Amino acid sequence: MKLKPLNDRVLVKRLEGEEVTSGGIIIPDTAKEKPMKGEIVAAGPGKTDDSGKAIKMTVKAGDLVLFNKYAGTEIKIEGTEHLVMREDDILAIIEG
Repeated sequence: MKLKPLNDRVLVKRLEGEEVTSGGIIIPDTAKEKPMKGEIVAAGPGKTDDSGKAIKMTVKAGDLVLFNKYAGTEIKIEGTEHLVMREDDILAIIEG
């Protein structure tokens, strides 16, 4: 299945979180918090302002991003969890 986000929405694949703490304690799946980092899989064209002028997206496919904890709508694509969220829910682009 191929998805193309509309307007200022992006499709994000969550990156897996740590399974072991720095002290060596293994965290079970039920106790893990969902990671707030992900990779942009697809991005919409952007939104328009009140005058109809197009505002381009800041992020693009392939960017690693940090987003709000409860951002987006969870969907499954071919068995893999993804999030569809607005660009406003993205806090930062992770560089390096």
